[in-house]
Amino acid sequence: MKILVIGKGGREHALASALAASPRCTQLFCAPGNPGMGCIGTNVNISDSDTEAMVQFARQEGIDLAVIGPESALAAGMADALEEAGIRVFGPSRAAAQVESSKDFAKEIMKKYGIPTAAWHTFDDAEAARAWVQAQGAPIVIKEDGLKAGKGVTVAMDLDTALEAVDAAFAQEGGRVVIEEYLEGFEYSLIALVHDGLVIPLETAQDHKRVGDGDTGPNTGGMGSYSPVRKITPEILEETMKTVMEPMAAALVSEGVPFTGFLYGGLMLTEDGIKVIEFNARFGDPEAEVILPRLESDFVEAILSVMDGRPVSLQWSPKTCHGVVLASTGYPAGSTKGAPIEIADTDAQIFHMGTRNEDGQLLTDGGRVLMAVTMEDTLEEAFAHTYRELDSIRCPELFYRTDIGRKDMD
Repeated sequence: MKILVIGKGGREHALASALAASPRCTQLFCAPGNPGMGCIGTNVNISDSDTEAMVQFARQEGIDLAVIGPESALAAGMADALEEAGIRVFGPSRAAAQVESSKDFAKEIMKKYGIPTAAWHTFDDAEAARAWVQAQGAPIVIKEDGLKAGKGVTVAMDLDTALEAVDAAFAQEGGRVVIEEYLEGFEYSLIALVHDGLVIPLETAQDHKRVGDGDTGPNTGGMGSYSPVRKITPEILEETMKTVMEPMAAALVSEGVPFTGFLYGGLMLTEDGIKVIEFNARFGDPEAEVILPRLESDFVEAILSVMDGRPVSLQWSPKTCHGVVLASTGYPAGSTKGAPIEIADTDAQIFHMGTRNEDGQLLTDGGRVLMAVTMEDTLEEAFAHTYRELDSIRCPELFYRTDIGRKDMD
């Protein structure tokens, strides 16, 4: 099969690696790809936002399967356009991708179908939103509606921070916010392969959204992850499937917007049970980089089986996969581009998130730049291994958290 991976980040690098490992994959194209992806497939200079050029390339090349990584491409209707052109695609339609592109849409679906989530109100008016926040008090969560690349969420522990977040949201064109109750508990991610009502769970992972150690500072796209999550037992996983993932897939079918692709559940295990923080319409990043290396089943076969409506039993390594993101100075407010990176000998798997090559020199080219991943028998061993390997990556403009996974080690 000729396979096309659409996107250029760490998630897409992980997807490309897993797809390329399948005997079914005879040729792998990555559009636009990154320097790491170029080592396992052929990079194609087409932006992941250029739907017309992507469809034209897929047709000309005779692509048998397209896998879409970025939420922005899904929200723009990339899957719809490829499907209309006769290309088999694993990724939701624009309408189904609203589970991520509109937080209000997702919340209304959850309310209608009884899927547990934080209490919320949606506001289109800044003064009404401010008044609500002042009436509720802190802690409280302010979410900017729409696609925010994992950011745009403020977990406000005091009133001033909450009001600042509201003002920042409405300072943007088309300002709209979803204001939620603050959930306390243990956070985890569950991603599933979905086609209509068929839901096949992958392994659990835990992302670390805040930029600083101890979950401090602003939200980011994710500073590191590990899989599996020890605190999420098989019983909790089964409950998550029954109360969250399967009902959401069924709800989207009932609403006339059936979902095909990676359905991401961002979840909180609270004293009152499992509650949804958010749904995403694509594989999580950095979760992809620690989940997919543990997959021992044929990834292409798994996707094709699900798309054909056939349940599949996935085989997983019992080992723990642990990864740390190296981000550029100033992230998430900004980033330093063009700083040289040197990678010495390392036995870590290095996923490229925001890099570029210039005259043979690897340079930083984004907020999150690289992710170093190792796999060991235990979380403690993997934790120690990953942090040892970070010494092999040299760049003065990169920083990282030092506590990825520690919450599950206590």
